Amino acid sequence: MRKALLATTYFGPIQWYQKLNRYDEVEIEQHESFQKQTYRNRCMIATTQGVQALSFPVEHGADDRIANMRLSDHGNWRHVHWQAIASAYGDSPFFEFYEDDIRPFFFERNWERLIDYNEAIAQTMCELLDIHPAVRRTEQYAANSDADDFREVIRPKRPLPDESFVTKPYYQVFREKHGFLPNLSILDLLFNMGPEAIFYL
Repeated sequence: MRKALLATTYFGPIQWYQKLNRYDEVEIEQHESFQKQTYRNRCMIATTQGVQALSFPVEHGADDRIANMRLSDHGNWRHVHWQAIASAYGDSPFFEFYEDDIRPFFFERNWERLIDYNEAIAQTMCELLDIHPAVRRTEQYAANSDADDFREVIRPKRPLPDESFVTKPYYQVFREKHGFLPNLSILDLLFNMGPEAIFYL
């Protein structure tokens, strides 16, 4: 039984979804302290200007564990994020096919907690990718886990080595302008490759 330990992510990178696809069981850490500038509340998309980070604000309280972090409505970020995604991927081969599955995360329902919001996104993305991971949340902080620990490996800045993840180029809308941009949000793979996305995981 191969187990992976992951941090929660917001439309996480391809590397994160590869773990969901390849491990028998995945635990999502919900008792760690929130960390800024990580995939916990940001994703990376490809735009005409290059890679763009989309991050949303969270509300900090006395207890800053992931399980207690709440989404903030500051800055109208839901509208901003959706407009950025639609602008970046509107011309991609499969945007129109999937947009009705993605748009509700920005307009049709308001989640209160970060962990619930990210989990709902991950469940939908897994359905669209046709992968069926066994996922559960940690019951306490996993200080000494028998799982392969990717909590600090998969991060946008200074990621740690991951020999099991090898980037495979695929079609991207702005590839001629920027070259291939690896390990972006799973949205990039889905909108560009559609049903073939699973073969890159």
